[in-house]
Amino acid sequence: MTDDMKKETAPKDPTPLDPVAIMILDQLAALPDDKSAAPDDIARAYAEARRKPSDGRDLYKRYRRAVKEQAIHLARVGRIEILRRGEPVDPDDFKGVWRMRLKK
Repeated sequence: MTDDMKKETAPKDPTPLDPVAIMILDQLAALPDDKSAAPDDIARAYAEARRKPSDGRDLYKRYRRAVKEQAIHLARVGRIEILRRGEPVDPDDFKGVWRMRLKK
């Protein structure tokens, strides 16, 4: 097997991102540099992208936990920052009202 063949068959990303993580990164990338997003905003955007005609208006609440879990994962790997009172916090030790932004 040649090196060219190995390159073609090797996966481009060995750990693909969860769809919620992709939504988080897309939503944060669309914000101006000095802005952050609330987790409920991301959950609402994700819910709207997946909405069916029979879904209720509070569909976004179903995705709150997934948004938090994926935000923690993205913060651990250094792609985003989790903020409390405008300051970055440890993704393994925070509670209360929080926001997120792309890592500077």
